[in-house]
Amino acid sequence: MTNLDHGKFSRVTTLFHSLLALTVFLLFFTGYAVAFNTELWWMVELMGGNEGVLAIHRIAGFALILLTGFWVPYMFLRSSSRSNFGEVLPDLRKDMAAFIQDIKFALGRVDERHPHARQFAGYKADEVPLLSYVGKGVVAIFTVELILLMISGLLIWRKTWLIDFYNSQSVVMAFVAFHGLLGIIMLMGVMFHTFEHGFHPAFYPVEMKAFLPKDQTPNFHGDPDEYETTGIEQLRLKPSWRWATNIVAVLTVVGIVSVLMASLDYGGYPIPETLAFAEGSVLRTIGINIGMFVLLLGLVLSMYGNVLRARYIRERREQAEPGVAATDGGESTATGTED
Repeated sequence: MTNLDHGKFSRVTTLFHSLLALTVFLLFFTGYAVAFNTELWWMVELMGGNEGVLAIHRIAGFALILLTGFWVPYMFLRSSSRSNFGEVLPDLRKDMAAFIQDIKFALGRVDERHPHARQFAGYKADEVPLLSYVGKGVVAIFTVELILLMISGLLIWRKTWLIDFYNSQSVVMAFVAFHGLLGIIMLMGVMFHTFEHGFHPAFYPVEMKAFLPKDQTPNFHGDPDEYETTGIEQLRLKPSWRWATNIVAVLTVVGIVSVLMASLDYGGYPIPETLAFAEGSVLRTIGINIGMFVLLLGLVLSMYGNVLRARYIRERREQAEPGVAATDGGESTATGTED
């Protein structure tokens, strides 16, 4: 593995990331199978009809609550995690300066990005923040959305509490609409997140730092001087990167636009007043299914990342043993590079 990027996450965090991705993807698949049941009829049938979809959705929802309920206290109880907590919080002065300089960099008015915006290959771990302002924004947005989704989902599940408390069915409908609105926003974010982190030229097809614990990464925060170079000179674009990136970019845009327009077109954003969805057009059906394909691609890449992690750790273990060669007969390389 080259030192194209630096390790950031502990073993628990990488495991939590994979389990969180699995539960969130299940929530998306089941939630939108219910919302767009005309366009995604095959998904409803595949999961056992409406009752099966709702059962899986609720199981995934409770799994998300259990995961979050374990991970948050665990991170606060560990001293090393508490010490990094401040680096996850926004720093308005530095982050705003990084954002402004990024705009100038994109316009060609400055020669380099702000140090607080560095996150990709070419820098050693001590030259970049633990999280750039973009990374902090992603963490903050996903955290707020997940919390609100869990709370609104629980209230919808026990909607009799809402009806008894407010003595109004319209309040329940408002919570359903709010839950759907959050789902639409998060769906678009996850699609873009899949494209951004899976198809960057340095990481294609998987950004390994999300799956590989930092103690298994050559260069990471806390031990940045093990390697003298960043490994950028070893970067070789895979032949499939360009066409794969163009195709997935188009699919991502089509999926996001289709889901957004379908929600608007059904009347009442994102849930119609009657909760009885109309028949979908052919183009809308194709677009929404393309969006689900992008989600499925994200799930597959998440699983593939775990496969690469297991393969890399096995190769390092074999190389560390005297007289044992790597499984491929040579040096291990990072995803997105070729020898």
